[in-house]
Amino acid sequence: MSKARLVITAVAIEGRTVTEVAQTYQVSRSWIYELLSRYRTEGDAAFEPRSRRPHTSPTAIDQHTIELITGIRKQLTQSGLDAGPDTITWHLRHHHDITVSASTIARTLNRQSLVQPEPKKRPKSSYIRFEAEQPNETWQSDFTHYRLTDGTDTEILTWLDDHSRYALHVSAHPRITGRIVLDTFTQTAGQHAYPASVLTDNGLVYTTRFSGGRGGRNGLETELQRLNILQKNSRPNHPTTCGKVERFQQTMKNWLTAQPNQPVTITELQTLIDAFTAAYNHTRLHRSLERRATPATAYQARPTAGPTADRSIDTHHRVLSDTVDKDGKVSLRLAGRMHHIGIGREHTRTQVLKLVDGLHVRVINAATGELLRDLTMDTTRDYQPLGRPRGPKPRKPRRPDPSSGSGLSGIS
Repeated sequence: MSKARLVITAVAIEGRTVTEVAQTYQVSRSWIYELLSRYRTEGDAAFEPRSRRPHTSPTAIDQHTIELITGIRKQLTQSGLDAGPDTITWHLRHHHDITVSASTIARTLNRQSLVQPEPKKRPKSSYIRFEAEQPNETWQSDFTHYRLTDGTDTEILTWLDDHSRYALHVSAHPRITGRIVLDTFTQTAGQHAYPASVLTDNGLVYTTRFSGGRGGRNGLETELQRLNILQKNSRPNHPTTCGKVERFQQTMKNWLTAQPNQPVTITELQTLIDAFTAAYNHTRLHRSLERRATPATAYQARPTAGPTADRSIDTHHRVLSDTVDKDGKVSLRLAGRMHHIGIGREHTRTQVLKLVDGLHVRVINAATGELLRDLTMDTTRDYQPLGRPRGPKPRKPRRPDPSSGSGLSGIS
């Protein structure tokens, strides 16, 4: 039973005075008189709790603004672009000269059932955010899949500046290989200078550190070590480390999917990618930059960083087992490229150990420990010769046949 019912019953039915009831239930006399008045007018409805909502809301947004919010949300969503409260706030301020807080827009979108609840989604406050202080201090890279209208699978590779979110390079390929990663990195560096560091996941096109020691460094790892560029890789199963480039790819794929004319060929896909990248870099003010600048503006606003790490002592040691083949050689992969080392046909089918220290290689007999070859690899050549003279061995002069009588006839 509610306190209101007890108070009214004590006064109206038991006949107790208002003062006595007020002291008993620790309420004000004015509230009791208000209850009695409501009871005489409304009957039992007076016992129901009243809404505490104010009669007027002077700060509430008008219907026109609500329609603008929902319209912008629909337009951005159909275009495959971000349509969150912060983005809508920016559009209202810059295109309609209306200032509405992001929290008000969020409540409006919820009331209009335009937001899908995600109760299990991890809150943003739980993430540890980091950002490079200068352009070219860190480049992030990743690739994502995209299917053409004929069902052909393609892969899109991205190089993104961590500080400004500037998309340095975005290109589509049938399949991303280590050679493509190295070539696009070199091409991008030729346009924007070399970065101080590179951050990627642990895909084999970026690093071979989880390949069990087979193959050695790939092409990108070798080039970064040569240029004194620090290489950083995310922890396994921890994609948020490369979150900036992955977020870029998500935005790009949403935009591509929303286009009315879907690409049939890689050339058409690249044309759409170029259009999106140009708008992303030069037109759209980025949320992470507090909507104050485009990625291109932020990239050019500060001096760029460059390689500073001393990786001259960053050697790569490996111990590999092999068997000398029928041609007297063994194989060794360096910088993603296969090389062959001459040992000699007399050692065919011999079990050997290859002791690799950067470019210095020693090949020893696995059974006896005999050193068979000690060399420094020439990475410009596929085959590392033994140094023996090439060509056929010189033929020995034939001995004259006494029975033939040639050459000695007439000599007594």
